[in-house]
Amino acid sequence: MALASWIRAASVAALAALVCLAGLAAAAGNKTGQVTVFWGRNKDEGTLREACDSGLYTMVIMSFLDVYGHGRYHLDLSGHPLAGVGDDIKHCQYKGVPVSLSVGGFGSGYSLPSEQAALDLFDHLWNAYFGGRKPGVHRPFGDAWLDGVDLFLERGTAADRYDVLALELAKHNIRGGPGKPLHLTATPRCAFPPAGYLKRAVDTGIFERVHVRIYDDPDCEAYWHLRWDEWTAAYPATRFYVGMTASEMTHGWVHPKNVYYDVAPSAQKADNYGGFMIWDRYYDKLTNYTSIVKYYA
Repeated sequence: MALASWIRAASVAALAALVCLAGLAAAAGNKTGQVTVFWGRNKDEGTLREACDSGLYTMVIMSFLDVYGHGRYHLDLSGHPLAGVGDDIKHCQYKGVPVSLSVGGFGSGYSLPSEQAALDLFDHLWNAYFGGRKPGVHRPFGDAWLDGVDLFLERGTAADRYDVLALELAKHNIRGGPGKPLHLTATPRCAFPPAGYLKRAVDTGIFERVHVRIYDDPDCEAYWHLRWDEWTAAYPATRFYVGMTASEMTHGWVHPKNVYYDVAPSAQKADNYGGFMIWDRYYDKLTNYTSIVKYYA
């Protein structure tokens, strides 16, 4: 093992040991133990099944359905073979780890420029990934049903109708098994108020969770506490998750020590605090980030 890797591993082990010696005591507050992770952005991150078997996460979001809105749809899982993902989804669900699909991402191939475009996207999602069946609609995961839809919107216009999509999903808020809800979530940057196309959707009041990303944004690094308070106050019926990156190379990475002393106690002051969101499984495997910070969630 290279010296740098050995030092990193030793540091992680030392910090983990410190956590144990402290009795795994996290900052006082509304601890939930909930940790959501994004999976599907790097083929070397391992399988979906491995992520669920790690015991680190209480929800996994696959990313992304990155083309939609003009009659075309494209699922990008970064080279992961689709064969077997359906069985992995069922395995995760059996273990009590719900699996959602995130729409949007960092590309430019998506939009919902009309109410009809939003209804068409719902129709595709429902028939390709949930309980529907429709001739000509391919089901990439076979008969596996996902547990939810996440909005990860890096671009959009005032014309985009994600509110229509959200409301239509809410009308079909049964996954198929008894009492299994369809989880409707969003993963925005921490700027508040959010862009109008997302705000109109969240203003419907039907989003179960919002993962506020406090990384990869210089303004968020300085003012995330203020933005967090604004988000949580504006939508008291929604659970809010602190979105953090597991990559030390990403702007806004938070050292686990600062998660313990600052992020967790600050975020957990909100009555509607929900937990942590980690970006992403690939970097988390490299750094063991969640294995440390999950005790503070």
